[in-house]
Amino acid sequence: MIKIVIAEDQQMLLGAFGSLLNLEDDMEVVGKAANGEEAIALVKKFKPDVCIMDIEMPGKSGLEAAEEIKELDCKVIILTTFARTGYFQRALKAGVRGYLLKDSPSEELASSIRSVMSGRRIYAPELMDDVFGEENPLTDREIEVLELVADGKNTQEIADELKLKTGTVRNYISTILDKLNVKNRIEAITQSKEKGWFK
Repeated sequence: MIKIVIAEDQQMLLGAFGSLLNLEDDMEVVGKAANGEEAIALVKKFKPDVCIMDIEMPGKSGLEAAEEIKELDCKVIILTTFARTGYFQRALKAGVRGYLLKDSPSEELASSIRSVMSGRRIYAPELMDDVFGEENPLTDREIEVLELVADGKNTQEIADELKLKTGTVRNYISTILDKLNVKNRIEAITQSKEKGWFK
């Protein structure tokens, strides 16, 4: 019997996935979590074979939880609405065994779980095209600066927080705009969020 924990913050979907998987003869849903923290606690408690994880959840995100669950001998399958390259790259680094989109046919979920249990990795085909085409061009420091811009901080506040000169911060911002090929900070933030490059 394959023991499963599901983490999903939308209650209706959580119930639907649970019912769907419990109909399978070889599967049993042993725990349901509404966020990443609960998912980690349930994986520690029930020691399931697989954890099905949404990404965007309150508190700890699915990717943060996946990074911790990696140490707990439980296979993680991401099930999300977001086909974002940055999310996918981070999921791969966290060692997830599957990355599926919620608009996939429902029978795909059970067959993907069986495939992952037999040692295979299952990734949505849409993502495979993207991931090899697009790496995040920004350095860690540039992402840090852009995240502070996204938080509404001005050049002086960013300089104070990162202990940099204001001129250095301006240089970072102009490099970010050049690298992303955008006209202003708003476009830079939007593009980075869409691609999942923000933590």
